[in-house]
Amino acid sequence: MKLVPDTSVVIDGRITSMIQTGEYKGASIIIPEAVVAELEAQANQGREIGFSGLTELQALCRLAEEGTIELRFVGVRPSLEQVKLASGGEIDALIRHAAIENNAKFITSDVVQAEVAKAKGLDVIYLRPQVEGFTPLGIDQFFDEHTIAVYLKERVPPMAKKGTVKEMRLMKIRDQFCTDYELRGLAQEILERAKRDPDGFIELEKRGVTVVQIGSMRIAITRRPFSDGMEITAVRPIADVSLEQFNKASIIKNRIVGDKRGLLIAGSPGGGKTTLAQSIATYLAEHGYVVKTMEAPRELQVPDHITQYTSLDGSMENTADVLLLVRPDFVIFDELRKNEDFRVFADMRLAGIGMIGVIHAIGAHDALQRFSDRVDFGVLPQIINTIIFVDKGEITNIYDVGFTIKVPEGMSSEINLRPVTTVSDHETGDLVFEIFKYDGETIVMPVMNMGTAPAPLKAPSVPKEEENTQWKILEKEIQREIGRYTEGYVDVHMLSDSKAVVYIEDKDVPAAIGKGGKNIAAIVNKVGIGIDIRPRTELEKVPAAPTQEEELQLGGGVKIRIDKKQLAIICPEQSGKIVDVFSGKEYLFTATVNDSGEIHLAKNSTIAQELIKRYNEGDSIKLRPV
Repeated sequence: MKLVPDTSVVIDGRITSMIQTGEYKGASIIIPEAVVAELEAQANQGREIGFSGLTELQALCRLAEEGTIELRFVGVRPSLEQVKLASGGEIDALIRHAAIENNAKFITSDVVQAEVAKAKGLDVIYLRPQVEGFTPLGIDQFFDEHTIAVYLKERVPPMAKKGTVKEMRLMKIRDQFCTDYELRGLAQEILERAKRDPDGFIELEKRGVTVVQIGSMRIAITRRPFSDGMEITAVRPIADVSLEQFNKASIIKNRIVGDKRGLLIAGSPGGGKTTLAQSIATYLAEHGYVVKTMEAPRELQVPDHITQYTSLDGSMENTADVLLLVRPDFVIFDELRKNEDFRVFADMRLAGIGMIGVIHAIGAHDALQRFSDRVDFGVLPQIINTIIFVDKGEITNIYDVGFTIKVPEGMSSEINLRPVTTVSDHETGDLVFEIFKYDGETIVMPVMNMGTAPAPLKAPSVPKEEENTQWKILEKEIQREIGRYTEGYVDVHMLSDSKAVVYIEDKDVPAAIGKGGKNIAAIVNKVGIGIDIRPRTELEKVPAAPTQEEELQLGGGVKIRIDKKQLAIICPEQSGKIVDVFSGKEYLFTATVNDSGEIHLAKNSTIAQELIKRYNEGDSIKLRPV
C-alpha cells in the first residue's frame, strides 16, 4: 500500500499511531517535499504546529529505520511564493499531484482537501475528527483536585498553583527539572489532541506562542524567541460557582434584571472576575435572556446554549456587527484591553444591548479612568451604571455611576458649575470620585471626605511650636512637589495634620492635577496627606492675610499697605534707591523704590504672596540698599 499524507495528517499525528497499531504496517509512506516546506515555514514562524509536524516526520523516519514502513520523500521544493499562498491551496495542489504521480492513496484530515481530491479522481482516505476514546494527556499528571494552574518550563522544576480563588499558593510539584525534550513531547500531544478533539481548538497562534483550548483547560505554549525558553502553562477553571454563592448577589440580580444593564466587573488578575462574569451569564440564561459572549481568547465556562464569539478576522468590531444583527439581550465582554474593545463596548451598549464587561484594574477609579480616556465622560453613565469590584473571589464594593450638573468637590462658586459624572458607593451612598472637564481635559478626581460637603476654609491657626514646625516642613514639601508642574507661586495652607489647601495660578491647575488626576494623586501618596487644589482667584475668599486697605507694621520696622489689587512696601527713607529685601537673613528679592518712597507689587504675585505669608508667620522684613 502506498500512502501520501497531507500536512494536516502529519500535524495531527494519527498516521504514526495507526502504523504502530498495525493498520498501515509495511506500507510505503510517500512524503511530498511540499509538506516538508510547509512545516518548515510554520516552524520558522515560531508556530507550534510546525514543530509538531516536524517531530511527527522524525517519528516516521524512526519507524522506517526499524523496518516497520518504507519512507520516501518525493517532488520538488515549492517556491517561496507558493509557500506564501498556502492558504489559497497552492501547497495542497502540489501534495495532490504527488499522490497522482505515484498512484498512491491520498490521506487527509482536512475536509476541503478531501473533497477536492475526490473531485480530482484520487483514492481518498479521510480521517474524521475523533469523538471519543481519548487517553489522558501527559499534562494531566500534574493536576489534582486542588490544582488551578500548572507552570512547566525547561530547566525549572514544575510548579502548580493550588487552593481556591480566596486562598491560593504556589508550590513545587517535583524536584526534577523539566527538559526541553519532555516539554516538546507534551506540546505535540496537546496540539494533536486539539486537532482531533471536537472540544479542542487552537485559539491563537503567533510567532513563538500557541494558545490551545481543550475542554475547560486553556494551555499556552511559548518558545524562543517569544520567551527565553520553552514553557507550558495550563489553567483549569475552578468548580462552577453560581451567582447565589457570591456576597451581594441580590444587588446584582436587581440591577441586571432591572434597567441597570451596563455593568463593569473590575479587579486584579486571578481575583475572580471571570468566575463572577460566567455566573452572571449562567443566571441570565436560566432566566430567559439570550446571552452571548465576546472573548479573545475564549475562557468563560458557560452552558452550551450560550454562544461564545471571538474576534472576527482579528477584529472585535466585526464581531459586534454580527451581534448587532443577532440582537442578544446581554453580551459578556471578557476582557477589555484595546482601544477598539472600549469603543465596541460603548457602541453596543448605546445600541440598547445589555453589556457586562470584565477589566483588569486596581480599583473602580482605575477602571473608569480607562473608559474616560476613550469615551466622552458625558455618556459614561449611559454606558456604565454599575461597577463591581472583585478581590479574592469576593465582591468587595458595588458603585453607582450617575450624572448631574454641579460644582465639583474642591471647587467653589457658581462659576465652576458644570456637568459632572459621579461615582458613589452603592451601600453607603458616599461619593467616591467625580469626573468632569477642566480646561478641555477630563479629570477623574477622588473625593477626600466621602459623603460630606467640604468644610469652609478658615485662616490657618498657629498650632503648638512642634506642630508648627512639622506643618512648615509639609508646606515646603508640598510646595516643592506641586511646583514641578506649575510656573507661578504655590501657596500652601495647612488645615490639619492630614489636610492642606493649595492655591496656584488658574492656568496651572490642570497641569498640577494631571490627566485623570494622576499628578495630584501621586503627590498625595508621597506626602501622605489630603491636598485640595484651588485656583488663586479664590484666594481672596480666604482670610489668610488682611485684605482691607490699611497699613500694617511688619517685624523689623517695615510698613506695608494692602488694597484689593496691590501690596505696597512703604519706605520713604529709601526713595529712589535700589534695595534688597530680606526676611531675617534670607534674601527674597531686589526692587527699586519709587519717588514716593514705595515698592508696588501685584497682590496676587508670587513675591506679594510670599510677603503675606511672612507676615502671617511673624517674620522680620528688612531692606538693605544695594
